[in-house]
Amino acid sequence: MPRRRSNGGPRIAVIGGSLTGPAVALMFAQAGFSHVNLYEATPAGTTLGGGLISLEHSSLGILDQAGVDQDEYVHVPSETIWQTPVKDRVLGDPVRRVYPGRFTTWTQLHDALTRRVPNDLVTTGARLTGLTAHRGHPLLEFAEGFTVSADVVVFADGRASTGRRLLDPNRRLRYAGYVGHRGSLGFNPTAMVDFWRLEPCPGVQFNIAPIPGGADWTFYLNAGPGEYTRMFGAAPRQRLFAQPRHVGGTARAHVDGNAVWHLPEPFASAVHCTASRTAFPVMDIEPPTQMVWPVGDGFAVLLGDALAPVRAHTARGANNGFEQGDGLVTALCQHLRHDADLGNALSGWQRRYLPAAVAAVRLGPVIGGRLGLGVSPDADSANLVELTV
Repeated sequence: MPRRRSNGGPRIAVIGGSLTGPAVALMFAQAGFSHVNLYEATPAGTTLGGGLISLEHSSLGILDQAGVDQDEYVHVPSETIWQTPVKDRVLGDPVRRVYPGRFTTWTQLHDALTRRVPNDLVTTGARLTGLTAHRGHPLLEFAEGFTVSADVVVFADGRASTGRRLLDPNRRLRYAGYVGHRGSLGFNPTAMVDFWRLEPCPGVQFNIAPIPGGADWTFYLNAGPGEYTRMFGAAPRQRLFAQPRHVGGTARAHVDGNAVWHLPEPFASAVHCTASRTAFPVMDIEPPTQMVWPVGDGFAVLLGDALAPVRAHTARGANNGFEQGDGLVTALCQHLRHDADLGNALSGWQRRYLPAAVAAVRLGPVIGGRLGLGVSPDADSANLVELTV
């Protein structure tokens, strides 16, 4: 085994404690980097959660190598997606698709990852507000009044990324014209063991899969920006994630009405009886042109959704983050163990991973168009039923 540099490598600050951030911090620590710290804006003890996630074999292998056992985050080891047309609320003949990976949820995977990141590497309740160069090094400024000096800053802070706003401010999110409404059930309505995708008509898609103790669903429905604002109390760009407290009677009636109109039983009833719900506006962004930025004599990089948020239909969000993070650790290991030039290592990493990130961003609108998902900024979803209760 090559001899590691005695100084433990560059000082690495990882921003973001969702999925990619903890994964890359864990991989850096396991690779022998001694100066790694993870900063998360959310205070410790805050209850977080999320919906269904698909992980390709590449991501599963990365997690295996990091010592994260699949049994901890994969509830049902299925590779099957049943894609099913629906007409007049009756299921058509399902088509079986084989997915090259496994399905999980944000909550299961986040818990499995954060259990393994050493506590002394993590600072919670730390909201980054600025990044400057000070004495030749990146200097991180936090709202809580402290600063941190680093050599490499890794932004893995999601689609509302502060890093992207600071490093690449001209690439701004834009609303794609539809919403993913989410909910979790405390029971499995059909005793399903696979992922099911129901497609009643253009502009409507319903996904549901088993989770521990029940099922998790996502209901995609077209909605103009004004309709989103009426349902969730803020415009899409101001409310990138509608938490349960934001989902009031208007949003519930909209989703329940469309469930009754489009979905067969027992799926419509399953939606109706879901007490706690969340939602997210589907967003697009211009494809990235770079992943690495010099900051003084150091560097800052963007990973995963911080670099390029992709539509959920691409199934590439978490996969992009894990693959890019694994490649980043591999590149920096050459610097740590063999004194490879840091800037050159990062340039090579960018050259290898940027094309796939660009392709995933471009793929999202293509898939959405095929499904009839998305309305123009000045349109309403008049084709969908509007019911009140």
